[in-house]
Order: sequence, then structure tokens, then C-alpha cells
Amino acid sequence: MKGMEISYDEVCRAEFDLLQSRIEHLFIDIDIGCPYGLPAVATFHQATFAPLSDRAMELFLAAGFRRNGNSLYTMRCRECSACIPIRIHPEAFQPNRNQKRVIKKNKDVEVTLSALSVDKENIDLCEKFLQARYSKENNCARGYYRDFFLNSIVSSIQLQFRVDGCLVGTSILDVGANWMNGVYFYFDPDESKRSLGIFNILQLVHICQEWGIDYLYLGYFIRNISAMSYKERFSPHYLLLNKKWKQKKR
Repeated sequence: MKGMEISYDEVCRAEFDLLQSRIEHLFIDIDIGCPYGLPAVATFHQATFAPLSDRAMELFLAAGFRRNGNSLYTMRCRECSACIPIRIHPEAFQPNRNQKRVIKKNKDVEVTLSALSVDKENIDLCEKFLQARYSKENNCARGYYRDFFLNSIVSSIQLQFRVDGCLVGTSILDVGANWMNGVYFYFDPDESKRSLGIFNILQLVHICQEWGIDYLYLGYFIRNISAMSYKERFSPHYLLLNKKWKQKKR
């Protein structure tokens, strides 16, 4: 299995190098304050795209890129390297004791998959989450949907979590034949004791296992940011270090 994984990544790197040589001129660098609150200028190396093929998106994800609306980006911050792409191989994943407890704790949660949609229920929950966790000027649910979640370049779906019919969490996902990209997850802050962030990833792993998807991308691992560091508790996981995916175990 290990040899196959290395072979896959080597092929992806070679294909992406060819792709990048043709499209690098489309990318620009955008400097903003760090969205994760770290004391450094964040540099987004990004470009906007028309619809992409399944394979093209797979290559971008394997190279550590993320999606924001119709744009793909990677971080090129001059003073910081805290953002490290992280992925899970669902076939090899084994839940730990705490994760098994989270599954039991959420036995009453109804989980459903559907097309990505913008409705009052989602907007209200997303707004509640943002105001509780990331209350900033111009940070609003409609803006997140308009500029971040919705897109016309890949296929996106939503995974919803309900308790007694009430929406308590929504996961925004991009999906391909052999990859799944966790774009964003928001939840009801009043349900924090459920550990819905962990429960969400466990459900994504389960779906990938059922669908035969080999690679689940979870965005960035940032060691000193609790909302990003919990991802390393999923073992084994892989971090993209020096352009190579390295297996890590807890």
C-alpha cells in the first residue's frame, strides 16, 4: 500500500508541474492580515478559474491548494509557515477512544447529504456560528456563501446534522471521483459539548469509505490554533511538508 501511495503522489506532482508551467502566469499574490489571527501578513497566491476537470482539481488538492469561491490558492506568507495542508486516507483510518465516544454521544444526530443550497435555515445557523466564533466587521453568512462556498468550478454538496429536526451543523464539501475536499464546517455554538467538528470529520471518513474515495482533504493544520490543530488527532494523517505528503501518527 505504501508503495502505491508514493507512486500516486509522484504521478500527481509530475502532472501538476506540467499544469503549473502553463497556468502560473494567471496567479497573483494578495496580502492581507492573517485570517487565523497570527501576527503576520498572509499572502494568498491565487487565481480565478472557469470549470475544472475532476483530475485538475485532484492535482491542485494534492499540491496543497485550497478553494475559495471560484479561486484556488496556496499560502506564500513571507514571515510564517504555520499553515500545513493535511489529508486523511479513509481506508487506513482507525478512530481512537475519544472519537468513538463522540460517535456514541451523537447517536441522536440525523445526518443527510444534499445539493449545496442557500436557505434561511443555513444562513441563520452560519450567522450564529460566525457571530459567536469570528465576529468581525463585514463577516456575515451571506458573504461566506456568496464569496466562499458557492462556486462554478467543481461539484459541491452539503452534509447536514439535525437533532429533533433542528439544524445543528452543516459541512460544505467538494467531491470528485477519488477525492473529497472539506471546504468549511459551521455548527450551533450551543451544541459545543457534542464535539461536532470531530463528529463531522468522522462522518466524512465514513462517506469516503462507502464511496471508495481514497483521499480526504481537511484544509490546513495549524498547531497553535485550536480550531485547526484538532485535525491531527485523526490517525494516521498526512501533512504536506516540502511538497511531499508525510504520514504522521499520534
